[in-house]
Amino acid sequence: MKISLAGKRALVTAGGSGMGRATAIAMQALGARVFTCDIDADALDRLPPDIGTFHCDVSDPEAVDAMFAQVVPDGLDILVNNAGIGGPTRPVEEVTDAEWRTCMGVCIDSHFFCARRAVPVFRGQGSGVIVSLVSAAGIMGFPNRAPYVAAKWAVTGLVKTLAMELGPDNIRVNGVVPGNVNGDRMDRVVAAHAEAEGLEEAEVRRLYVLGTSMQCHVDPEEIADMICYLCSDFARHVSGQIIGVDGFTETLYPRT
Repeated sequence: MKISLAGKRALVTAGGSGMGRATAIAMQALGARVFTCDIDADALDRLPPDIGTFHCDVSDPEAVDAMFAQVVPDGLDILVNNAGIGGPTRPVEEVTDAEWRTCMGVCIDSHFFCARRAVPVFRGQGSGVIVSLVSAAGIMGFPNRAPYVAAKWAVTGLVKTLAMELGPDNIRVNGVVPGNVNGDRMDRVVAAHAEAEGLEEAEVRRLYVLGTSMQCHVDPEEIADMICYLCSDFARHVSGQIIGVDGFTETLYPRT
C-alpha cells in the first residue's frame, strides 16, 4: 500500500512548527500542493520553498476569509485544522476572561472559521476531507486546564457533527488525538504543569508516560502519517472517527 496525495490541494493551519510542519512536509512529499499558515512569520520562512505560506491568525475570521480568498479559487481538497494553544494551567477560578477567550479563539473558533470557508468548495466539487487535531483532553478531562479541555471537547463535537452533516456530500471529517508529542509545545505544557503542581519537570514527564498504556512519547511525524492516511483514498469511507496516535492514553492526570 503506497499512499499518494498527487493532485490534491491541502491547507494545514499552524504549519510553522511541530505537527503542522510535519504534516505539511509529509503531504508535499506525497504529491499534494500544500498551503499553510502561522502567526510566526519566521517559522514560515523555514519551510520548504514549494509550500505556500500565509501569515495569518486563524482566530480572526477576517484574516481567515482573506487567506481562503487566495487559496480556494483553484480548488481545495483537504483542510487540516491543526491550530491550537495550551491555555493557562491553573484552577478555574483563577482563569481570566482574556485567557478563556484566547484559548477558545485558537482551539475551536479557528476550526469553525476554516471549515465554514472550506465546505462550500467541497460541496461544489462533491468531495473533500477535514481532519481536526483533537487531544486526549478532548475525550477525557484534565484538572487545572479548563479552557483547553472545554475547547478540545468542542472540537470533538464539531468533528462528529460535521461528519454527519457533510457525509451525504462525500465530505469526510475525522479527528486525530496526538499523544505526548515531542517538541517545544510539549515542553511548555510540562513546564506549566510542573510549576502548578510544585514538581520537577522530569517527574511530570515520567508521570505523563505512565499515563499511557504503551508508556511512550510520539514524534510529530507519526501524527502526520495518520493525517496523510485519513486524507488518502485508502480511507475513503473513514469518517466521524476520533483516532488516537498516543499509545492509548489511560489518564491525563499524573498517577502518583
